[in-house]
Amino acid sequence: MKTVLAVDDSPSMRQMLAFTLKSSGYEVIEAVDGVDGLYKARAGQVSLVLTDQNMPRMDGLTLIRRLRGLPEYRRTPILMLTTEASAEMKAEGRAAGATGWLVKPFDPLKLIEVVKKVIG
Repeated sequence: MKTVLAVDDSPSMRQMLAFTLKSSGYEVIEAVDGVDGLYKARAGQVSLVLTDQNMPRMDGLTLIRRLRGLPEYRRTPILMLTTEASAEMKAEGRAAGATGWLVKPFDPLKLIEVVKKVIG
């Protein structure tokens, strides 16, 4: 079973992500912010990281940069799932190493479609 690390400071968003992903057969690990996400990513390899941008302690772009600095996460797909939709922010995401970008609120079917595309 493929594992997705869902990093978001909103408990309701993590709950919606977990429900949507688990319903499609994925295992989900939840993290409350970038610091927690980095810790949980280092504890065991995941198939995909889904991260918000605006979080306390460590934002999504910083998390992506830190993960890309780890040999085991150089090629792991990382999707930003955020309310941020500006071209500038998307460019920063690509430069940091994001694989793709989804805007909140997310469509569950579209999320699963994208997840399947990047990890099967």
